[in-house]
Order: sequence, then structure tokens, then C-alpha cells
Amino acid sequence: MLIYSAPSTATSIPVIDLAESFSDDPEARGRVAWEIHKASRDTGFFYVTNHCVPQEIMDGQLAIARDFFDLTLDEKMTADARRSPCLRGYEAMAIQALDEGSQPDLKEGFQVGRDLADDHPYVARGFANHGANQWPEVMPALRGVTENYIEHMRSLGTHLVRLLALSLEQPQDYFDAALDEVVVTTRMLHYPPQQSVGAGNQLGAGAHTDWGLITLLLQDEVGGLEVQNADGEWIRAPHIPGTFVVNLGDMVPVLTNGLYHSTMHRVLNCSSARDRYSVPTFFDLDYEYVIEPVPSCVADGVPTREPVTVGQHIAEMFRRTYTNVSSEIS
Repeated sequence: MLIYSAPSTATSIPVIDLAESFSDDPEARGRVAWEIHKASRDTGFFYVTNHCVPQEIMDGQLAIARDFFDLTLDEKMTADARRSPCLRGYEAMAIQALDEGSQPDLKEGFQVGRDLADDHPYVARGFANHGANQWPEVMPALRGVTENYIEHMRSLGTHLVRLLALSLEQPQDYFDAALDEVVVTTRMLHYPPQQSVGAGNQLGAGAHTDWGLITLLLQDEVGGLEVQNADGEWIRAPHIPGTFVVNLGDMVPVLTNGLYHSTMHRVLNCSSARDRYSVPTFFDLDYEYVIEPVPSCVADGVPTREPVTVGQHIAEMFRRTYTNVSSEIS
């Protein structure tokens, strides 16, 4: 007999092996989807291993991120994101405040995405986060490495979205109509050492949830990512070699009628002497896709979340969180 005891709140972040999810066996894929289901209802965060992204691709992206942030400020500013209508390029230190009311985040970044020409319908219509990338003039290698990395993230993100559909008892192609024009945005981030919380509650990245569907985080061995569990306690998400950290964004509670969580997280690089580098990739469905609860998450008498398009939500979050940016986000 197993005597009942009350369940405890998660104190660690699960690691999910994706190997079986690439199988042709539906039962094998279903087992991985079930692990995603459990993690999504509990922490909203999980690590993935055996994800089919080569280690040399991961290592190469972190290495070139370090090289980029070692450039002089003048060299980095040749790709100043304030010149971009979709904030592509270099983001100077403390330009973003993720936690409203706190001092701007102690980090600098470089943001790129799918490189779309001016005649692309979404660019022509002024959709936020769509357009051309900017690249620093003095570092031509950055473009090739990063564009290759983005394609790997697009492939992994597509795979995870299909597993997400299975985890919700839907066909794995449930979201496929929204996968042709996905929004894939990659940011390289640099956090200087910060021995303690700064004045005005300044952190490397203030407490926040992510805006969209899923985030794929590549982080170095320095660590600093902290995740809030269901009891409101903060737990660490340390570096695990060869993994990505995956978390669900604010679109997912809408999609699941509150079943899955978008979890608060933050970054504090409390290393006394080491800089932290990370590369989050934000994977979102087609900008015009309407996020609304899937059939398995709707029951009689249970209110549903208000539907919203991907684009409406992302554009609003850009307006809320960026400071000192001259470009208008539409």
C-alpha cells in the first residue's frame, strides 16, 4: 500500500530525452509528448537532450557571441537596433526593462531573425518583428554562423510544436497551417558580472514571462537563470552540457485554457569575475494565427481565454518593455 501524501512543488527542472520523438513509432512519440505534458503543467520549463542539433553548432554560436560582444562599442553600434523598424541588430546595455518598475536590465544583446525583404507581405504591412537584419561591418563571419543556427532552431522549434500538439491530445499536425510563416527570433545576450542586485532592483534580466509560444535557450556554463515554482520560490536552472532549456510563453496558457503554464523567470549573473553569455531563440507561429484554446482544453461550463493573434500580442509586448528606443513598433 502506498499511503497518500500531499504532492510537493517542483524543486528542480525536468530533463526530457527527445530521442524517441524522432521515431516513426506513434507510441514512442506519445511517451515523449506525455513527459512534455507533465512538465508543462508543473514548471512550464524543461531541458531537452538528443534534440538533433549538433554540438558544434551550439558551441560555435556561443563562441561567436563572445567574439561579437568583445568588439568595441563603436564597432557594435554599426548595427544599432534603433535604426531598425523591427529592432534587429545591436541592443546597448540597459535598453530593456523586463520587470516594470525596476531599473533597466544589466545586459546587452544582438537580435536577428528571418531576413525578410521589403516586398514580403508582412514587412510591407508594417508587422512588428518582421524585416531585414543588420550585421556589424567588421565581423562578416557572424552572419553565416547565426543564419545557420537559426535554421536549426526553426527545425527544432517545429518539432517541439508538433510534440506540443500531441501532448494536448491533438494530431501532431494540428498547428501545421501556422508553421509556414513562423516568427523565429534569436538574441545573443551578454551579462557582465553582478555580485549583488543593483539599485532599483536591477538584475541581468528582470522577472518576466516570455511573450510568445516557446523559447529555446542555449546558455553557457556560468549559469544565473532562475525560475519561479508554483509556491513562488525561485529555483536555479543550471547549465547542463548538450541541452537546451525550453520554456513556454504567454501564448500557451491561452492555447491551453490555463492548463499549461508560462512561468516567471529572471537572470542574475552573480559570478564575481565571469561574464555570462546566452542565446535564446523565440519560436512563434504565423503572425496572423489566432491563438485560442484547443478542443481538448475546453469543457462545458469552463470559461475560455480570450483569443488573440500572435502579432497583436507580440507588438504590444514590444511597446511595453523597450525603453530609449527611437524606432516605432507597429
